[in-house]
Amino acid sequence: MSGVFVTGTDTDIGKTEVSLGLMAALQRRGLTVLGMKPVASGCLPHDAGQRSEDAVRLLEQGSSEADYATVNPFAFRPPIAPHVAAGQAGEEITLAPIRAAFDRLSKQAQWVVVEGVGGWRVPLGPSLAVSDLPEALGIPVVMVVGLRLGCLNHALLTAESIRARGLALVGWVANVLDPDMPVRDENVATLAALLGAPTLGVVPWLASPTPDQVAKHLSIDALLRADRP
Repeated sequence: MSGVFVTGTDTDIGKTEVSLGLMAALQRRGLTVLGMKPVASGCLPHDAGQRSEDAVRLLEQGSSEADYATVNPFAFRPPIAPHVAAGQAGEEITLAPIRAAFDRLSKQAQWVVVEGVGGWRVPLGPSLAVSDLPEALGIPVVMVVGLRLGCLNHALLTAESIRARGLALVGWVANVLDPDMPVRDENVATLAALLGAPTLGVVPWLASPTPDQVAKHLSIDALLRADRP
């Protein structure tokens, strides 16, 4: 089994679309893949509890059936910072249920693509953050960079923080958020030169992206060759 943690330079920069695209790209190589969203806020009410739209999409893209609560152990309704949402619900986000869920998914598929929540340093509790998850799960990181004004600073700071924790940044994906962004190609070239990690792809502006459409713009060879931690 192999896994990868998909983080972003901010919230709403395309982590879910890239995670789904990575799943589709791995499946094209004949690999079995499941998705995971350990923590989600902004969930919708469901007969069996809260449901995250992102987690449902990851579940549906999976190579085999999985239990929703395993794919998304912590689901909160308010669309706010997850540690605040957890506090309002009288819950505490902890690592043990996340590790247990990841282990269950790992036994069902060759790859598990784990999507973070918000940006890299989003708090999950008083002493827990998104940045703690890949270390706890023993998997490397793929960073999604939302291409818009300010992306250079956000991407370089995020990459610096990932490496400061001793984690492997096995690749990054540029996701076009602003189709009219000035000097977009120059920004991508700058990031490719400075990040020191393989560029897995540049995803263009897509009005209604599908996993297969995103996968067409990704190259996962570097991901498959990467050493596991």
